[in-house]
Amino acid sequence: MDTSPTARALLTLELVQSHPGITAAQLADKLGVTERAARRYVGILREADIPVESVRGRYGGYRVGRGVRLAPVRFSAAEALALVMAVLDGHHDASDPDDPAGEALGKLVRALPEGVATQAEVVRRTTAPAPDRAAARPDPATTSVLVDGCARHRRVRLTYRSEAGSEWEQTVEPWSVVVRHGRWYLLCRTARDDVRAYRVDRVRAAEVLDEPFAPPADLDAVAVLEEHLSVGWEYAAEVLIEAPLDDVARCVSPALGRLAAVDAGTTRLVGSTSNPWWFAEQLVRLPRPYRVLGGPELRATTRALGRRMLDAAGEDDT
Repeated sequence: MDTSPTARALLTLELVQSHPGITAAQLADKLGVTERAARRYVGILREADIPVESVRGRYGGYRVGRGVRLAPVRFSAAEALALVMAVLDGHHDASDPDDPAGEALGKLVRALPEGVATQAEVVRRTTAPAPDRAAARPDPATTSVLVDGCARHRRVRLTYRSEAGSEWEQTVEPWSVVVRHGRWYLLCRTARDDVRAYRVDRVRAAEVLDEPFAPPADLDAVAVLEEHLSVGWEYAAEVLIEAPLDDVARCVSPALGRLAAVDAGTTRLVGSTSNPWWFAEQLVRLPRPYRVLGGPELRATTRALGRRMLDAAGEDDT
């Protein structure tokens, strides 16, 4: 950080603009100086005819007065990405000034005309969105690294932790980052030439390498993601469903696995999962009889789930 008085005064102005009501103590903390020095930088701004107002009381602090022409809105990389992520998945806390998306949105609101800004701020502070419990918020910094690798066609070394708790490190070719039902996925190819779909919120670390690669031509990332969501997880799944292939395809998500006709009235589902309980719960929704052939973890959780449902139903009085 530039330690000249002019640079610190300009940073003080940016902080006061970005955080209306900021106190001398908070300014000092962000500037890395004493409270006395922070007040001195506010004084420099006032000497330059910039109306920095101070409000006393519990909710007081420094604010920029009316009549100051704001500089062009500038976003940090984290703020810009957080805004994009908030638009795409809709579950970032835009009302929280400490959230990158909330901080970036605050900058936009402060740049609006007063009448429009007042209405926008009321909506921002009073709207209470219902959270999507299935959504998972990835780290913007990690997401940025993965997106950079996709954009520049450079391999990425990542550390991944599955839902079951297994953790591993590998180098992948990042093809695309895809948002699906509130979850962020990295579609990639591994060193073993396998296509995988990894949850971005489970990526523990990522580093872009200086190793170029050529992604597939005419890649349909969403279609390929759907096809590979059930591939490569720890626990195998094989299910025989007593229904024709066309009927099963209408009610089974591609995320469960791949379907193949055994005969005119029977379909085989083959996939894998990191969560056998979740997989067993999805099978319960099938409208036709089915039998779990493998693997052992899915068979065990299916039996346990069946016993739980029988216990919930209670004794048969008939």
